[in-house]
Amino acid sequence: MFGAIGVSAWAFRDQLPDAGALWDVATGAAPGWLVVVVLTQLASMTMFTRVQRRLLRAGGVRMSLPRALQITYAGNALSTTLPVGPAVSVAFTFRRFRRAGATPRLATAVIVLGGVVMNLGYAVVGLTALVAEPHSRSTAITGLMALAGALCGVALLWKWRRDAMNRLALRVFGPLLRHRLAAPLTDMWQGRGALRLRPLDWGVLGLMAVLNWSFDILSLTAAAHAVGVHTPLYAVALTYYAAQAAGSVVPLLPGGLGAIEASLAASLVAFGAQAVPAGAAVALYRLASFWGVIGVGWLAWLAIRLGDEDLPRLGARTTPGGGAVSPPPALLPVGAASAVPAPDSAESA
Repeated sequence: MFGAIGVSAWAFRDQLPDAGALWDVATGAAPGWLVVVVLTQLASMTMFTRVQRRLLRAGGVRMSLPRALQITYAGNALSTTLPVGPAVSVAFTFRRFRRAGATPRLATAVIVLGGVVMNLGYAVVGLTALVAEPHSRSTAITGLMALAGALCGVALLWKWRRDAMNRLALRVFGPLLRHRLAAPLTDMWQGRGALRLRPLDWGVLGLMAVLNWSFDILSLTAAAHAVGVHTPLYAVALTYYAAQAAGSVVPLLPGGLGAIEASLAASLVAFGAQAVPAGAAVALYRLASFWGVIGVGWLAWLAIRLGDEDLPRLGARTTPGGGAVSPPPALLPVGAASAVPAPDSAESA
């Protein structure tokens, strides 16, 4: 982790403003806007948590919001800071959902479908930002109309021709779903019936996904305002998307360190900001959205692990007659839940 930070700092040293000047501007930031930076980050993480929590509830599994937030923050910390972090994060989240009472297929469906919903929200917010930008408006409107039409078409076909769509999907994707490497997709498809989603649920899920990305962009906007950078909101959104693309180009760096900061600062400057205030805004934003979220995430992970260590003591309880009482299935040790074989022949994540 720290080695990657050092490599990032060296690789992008020529693209970042002077550290001393950044410090002077950042320490003079408006406190009220800094509070907004933190609150919007909390709101963004909460929206993502609510997406997965609502999907679990649609499958008949209820989880408290504080517990779901713990899992979200801990999973994010694992994904961002560990080697092959995304895979470790998925496995961790899968086990938590299993322990909450989800079947292997329901847990996989929630993780995969949650990712699909979040990506659709990402596309909607990006296209909306392009609509607000005068030079790309016509193309973005066409894209939004095409996306809305496709989603409406799929929803109508699913409602009126569900059996026909099932047969068509199995015919087209059957070979893929039978492949061993496609086990998560197989579990999601075969477990789709466990998710009893109504049209209202789809609408709420889409809204929460859009709010997740919107709050993150608003956090960056608040950080800019805190140091006197008043870039238009659509420009901040486009800056955000450019940085996301830059971070994905160098996936080995944890959280896109260096690449994202340099891209954010350069894009803000391209939209008219001065280099030092732009760099200070980026530093404040990343302090909350990256370092702050990671710190909370590892504390959440530690709390979850300490809670796991307390579980064996539950197994020592006895009935008034002296008989041992085994812990309920939702409180099995970490490895036990994943050891339960999935129904049929499908692999579990």
